Amino acid sequence: MVHGDTRARTGLTTFLLASSALIWVSAVIVMGILAYLVSRSWGGDHIIFELVIAVLTTAFFPLAFFLVVSPGFILLFNLIFSYLWIVAVSFTASDWSRSQSNLLLTVEAFSFIAFFFLLFNVLYDWHYGFYRPGARTRAVV
Repeated sequence: MVHGDTRARTGLTTFLLASSALIWVSAVIVMGILAYLVSRSWGGDHIIFELVIAVLTTAFFPLAFFLVVSPGFILLFNLIFSYLWIVAVSFTASDWSRSQSNLLLTVEAFSFIAFFFLLFNVLYDWHYGFYRPGARTRAVV
């Protein structure tokens, strides 16, 4: 695999830093609202799944700032969390799109924001970290 000589491999670029901060803030907001709903005796598999994803993102996403020095780890990290968040977005959209509750619509919106910026992180890291058109690869024997 060809690794680019960009700042994506040696440190977070401004875009990745801002995007990661938005993802973390969105996860904190989703976690807070869902924890409030669970404490008020709301339940169900979808709410618990979304709460777990928000807690995992809040707890482990700051590691993304330190995984940048290892090629491919930040891409794998973003890829895994983007798949988890797209499932959370689909759950919130199927459950609460027609809701009149502002809290539920806020969870839906911030879940989408987290997924959207995770998708941008994956595309950015893939393009600038691994994909270099015209670069030749050496066969390792």
